[in-house]
Amino acid sequence: MKVVYSHDGGPFLVWTLVVQLVIRGSGVYATNGTKNCKLLTESASEREVLNRIEPLAHKNFTAVTNNGSESYTYVFQLCGDAGGIQGAGVVQFETKKMKATVIGMYNATQVIGGSDWVILFYRNGESYDGHCSKEMRKAMIMISCNRGISSDQMKVALEVRQRKEDCFYLFELDSSAVCPPLESHLSTGSIILIIGFCLLSVYLLGGFLYQRLIVGAKGMEQFPNYAFWLEVGNMTADGCDFVCRSGNREEAPAYRGVATGPLEEEPEERDDYLLPM
Repeated sequence: MKVVYSHDGGPFLVWTLVVQLVIRGSGVYATNGTKNCKLLTESASEREVLNRIEPLAHKNFTAVTNNGSESYTYVFQLCGDAGGIQGAGVVQFETKKMKATVIGMYNATQVIGGSDWVILFYRNGESYDGHCSKEMRKAMIMISCNRGISSDQMKVALEVRQRKEDCFYLFELDSSAVCPPLESHLSTGSIILIIGFCLLSVYLLGGFLYQRLIVGAKGMEQFPNYAFWLEVGNMTADGCDFVCRSGNREEAPAYRGVATGPLEEEPEERDDYLLPM
């Protein structure tokens, strides 16, 4: 759907369709995504940053501001016709006057990015009427990483037009598209332990089922390789007993001291009866 607009206004029905288009977030979808953006200075680094935010293509993002009795709706689309206006990357709709103002064009794009943020510049918008030496408008869209939101949200952060030159509109957009991929925090040792635990679980469960259903074992005999592990346990206990316990393992004979008192005389045996008569 292509919407025809005029700087001086237009039929009410046409502008009603425009407002509905803005609110619903629909528009003319670019078929090539970020390839439609024309960089002011073509470079591989900027094109790579654009490719990072490819998931944001084919969407209209809106933000509404109120300034007294005036209400403005801003529409942004990545490398596509914002609000259905051909060539426009960011458009401002003034609801009361039914007026559309192109803030930036996606055929004059600049982009920079960091690990979890991207700033997109759209230049060559419509000229100011009485501000900023009547220079062309430009838009800055700062896209920040936010994994906790369910849908991308845009808001108007700042409008600078009190300068003689270099004025701009600043928009903020929270999205998970610029978030770096999550890295695994598991160490090599943790991975080995997890694998070992899984293998042990399979061994115990499989061995138990085999012993019970195939062999027909009962009680502790259902434990896989029960005799082997029992022998291992006994040998481990013996080794631990041999290494860890101190002292002589053979019991020494008890030592009895010599009594200091007089020895009791044994009664004299009378063996006279053994002599022949």
